[in-house]
Amino acid sequence: MNLISDRTSRIATENAFKVGPYIVALENAGHKVIKCNLGEPDFPLPAHVRDEVKAQLDKDNVHYCDPQGILPLRKAVAKYVGEARGLEYAPEQVVVFPGGKPPIGLCQQTYCNPGDEIIYPSPGFPIYESFINYVGARPVPLHLREELGFSFTGADLEKLITDKTKLIFMNFPSNPTGGVASREQLEEIADVIKRKCDPNIRIYSDEIYENILFDGSKNYSIASVAGMQEKTLIATGASKSYSWTGGRIGWVVFPSVDEALLFKNLNINYFSCIPPYNQEGARVAIESPLSKGSIAEMNTAFEQRRDFVVNALNNMPGVECQLPKGAFYVFPNIAGVVRNMKIDEAFAALPKDMQKKTSPSTLFQMFLLWNYQVATMDRKSFGQIGAENMHYLRLSIATGMEDLKIGMQRMADAIADEAGFAKFMEAQEHFS
Repeated sequence: MNLISDRTSRIATENAFKVGPYIVALENAGHKVIKCNLGEPDFPLPAHVRDEVKAQLDKDNVHYCDPQGILPLRKAVAKYVGEARGLEYAPEQVVVFPGGKPPIGLCQQTYCNPGDEIIYPSPGFPIYESFINYVGARPVPLHLREELGFSFTGADLEKLITDKTKLIFMNFPSNPTGGVASREQLEEIADVIKRKCDPNIRIYSDEIYENILFDGSKNYSIASVAGMQEKTLIATGASKSYSWTGGRIGWVVFPSVDEALLFKNLNINYFSCIPPYNQEGARVAIESPLSKGSIAEMNTAFEQRRDFVVNALNNMPGVECQLPKGAFYVFPNIAGVVRNMKIDEAFAALPKDMQKKTSPSTLFQMFLLWNYQVATMDRKSFGQIGAENMHYLRLSIATGMEDLKIGMQRMADAIADEAGFAKFMEAQEHFS
């Protein structure tokens, strides 16, 4: 009898957190690390939200509450999500979760039986792919196309749909690429879904970056396309819009009340309930007119940083980087760096078992971290299936401009240090 279940070995992780101990080790050794790895706004929780949480604690609002989410927050979410997308929702369709991650896995296990197929964007949030094998479904990556601004067409999706397709993940604005979908694009995608998919298909529309937009871009939801509201779950939360990653407040608006009640029962079994004082803070974040100013302040800073970082990257030999329209990441193509620094040759020379644990972009990521103290994420951190020979990095711009200036200079120096990379490879450590 094995101690650990078979399914446990099938779940992966989120490498943005895996890098954390490496950063600590470097800092303990006296280095200043430029942290472009985590997707966490570097702004404080807005004062009006913080004050509400404090007030709720003073009221002793710290006890069990509705496992579906407190009614005032569900009312606020239903109104806000509906009005922003030209739709109508009832608070009974809303379920509150401890952050944006739990519903990703819970939806996969609830809607899918073993052998059902789940289509998801790649590169995409790593938990999409990680959970699919865990629940026994079949992962079907939808590779985003750089020439389309890291997006996809209806025809791209249509090629992947089969009679086993049960769940389709979409994420706009996108992590890790910052891609934003147009209304016309979503109408084309919706047409394919309505024509090709089983009536019981569900679309998981991850819109957690709904308010982080640049250049006048807008967040369009596929749920707003005719005939799609009854097929689409809209998932978002407080972490990104309100710089409240530690609050762990996320929510999903379900197509039906019956589905919401199923997930209420899962909440009961897994979490009992979500802290009511934080839920009241999230309600204020949604309802207060002060929040628009807080979001606008962040977006202005992110847009300035984006412009600086993208320009700096495009001036580095071997790097090509698009200008993202949303989220707070840039996703440069480093294929030229891999070639110029002979990283592809170094990778090919590694033993086969080591090659399975790393990639050319990972080798550069680790070289950049350990030798130049800039923390980034590699391409395989955002979907591994079919990602061979795809050489990208994700850099979070949710860090201060002065640190970003240092980070860009260090990255430029690293790209010019072919001899240093050769020594890094000779050391035979820190390859993944």
